[in-house]
Amino acid sequence: MLSCFRGRGAYLPAVLARLALDEPLVEETLHRLDATAVRLGRGAPSRLLLDERAPTLSELVDEAPADLHTALFAAEMVLFRILTERHGMLPDVLLGHSFGELVALTAAGVYGLEEGMELVAARDEAFAACPPERGGMLALETSASRAEGLLVGLGEWEVALAADNSPRQCVVSGPAEPLGRVRRAAEAIGVRATALRVPYAFHHRVLAAVAGDFTRRAASLRPGATRHLLHSAILGRQVDDTDAVADLVAAHLVRPTRFTSAVRLLHAQGVGVFVECGPRGVLSDLVMATVPDVRVVAPLRRRVSGLELADALSGLTKAATASAVTGAGGAPRQRAPPGPFPVRTPAARLRMLHPERRRSRTGGPSWPRCGPCTRRRWGIRPRS
Repeated sequence: MLSCFRGRGAYLPAVLARLALDEPLVEETLHRLDATAVRLGRGAPSRLLLDERAPTLSELVDEAPADLHTALFAAEMVLFRILTERHGMLPDVLLGHSFGELVALTAAGVYGLEEGMELVAARDEAFAACPPERGGMLALETSASRAEGLLVGLGEWEVALAADNSPRQCVVSGPAEPLGRVRRAAEAIGVRATALRVPYAFHHRVLAAVAGDFTRRAASLRPGATRHLLHSAILGRQVDDTDAVADLVAAHLVRPTRFTSAVRLLHAQGVGVFVECGPRGVLSDLVMATVPDVRVVAPLRRRVSGLELADALSGLTKAATASAVTGAGGAPRQRAPPGPFPVRTPAARLRMLHPERRRSRTGGPSWPRCGPCTRRRWGIRPRS
């Protein structure tokens, strides 16, 4: 099982309002994060996550980007705590997308809850201290390789690949003028292009000064040992020591997010269930576009109650036992049964492995022909 964390677009006003009515962890977590946010001189994230009159994503991008970032961090950490502490889910690996890499670091235990909020604040302070030139980002409905070929063909060296999201979607970033030329060229060859509401060219070398300042500020936070395996889509490898954490913080703003490659790699290593720890469910759609033969769960596609959240998570604990993910030392962490199975009952898995035993002549399951060891392994009781 994999838990993934998204970046700037994962905001839904009052997304935790219904969940807070019957889930004490919402109030407990937000109380801690509100206190930290106020201490750091910013607004309390609970106002954006619980109040139905909270501003929209567009309003926050234009007027209060720092508050948007704290709200994103808080919403994803609240959901992660509920999944792991309330519902007992134990993810095999964590994966962040863009800004979500900072949330994943906190969820993995590298930073405490309050320290994670301080890390987010340090990022915003770096932008304030080293304001970069304005820029933009453009989502293209095509593969990353085709997009890079387009940039080379146009000779637009100021525009760079920012995110490889799926086999059919990527994002490029750069200054506004060359980005406009890329958009017109893409539309001319039938590639749909959508401008993202961002003030800067994220994942671009133009943010090198900001990244350097962010790295220096983040150095004051001492990273701890990871409690969960963490894979970075930016570094393309596991984050399992302090050097890797420093590398990720330094590269977070200037290197592209290779989400497609990360999803394919982790799926090949046995991950069969992807749970999105954040609102809206965009990452879940990207995962399905990349590896369709998996189960994806986005519990906060909309505002849900505690009961609705439990229903959305039903069966995930059993499904997670089907994963076998390579550990930090290179050896696989075995799960039973081995292999990336979609969510199935034990009987359904047995039917998949032994199609010749699927039906008896009378039309019913023919499990009595299975040996006792097979029945015991798969938890199947013989018919009386």
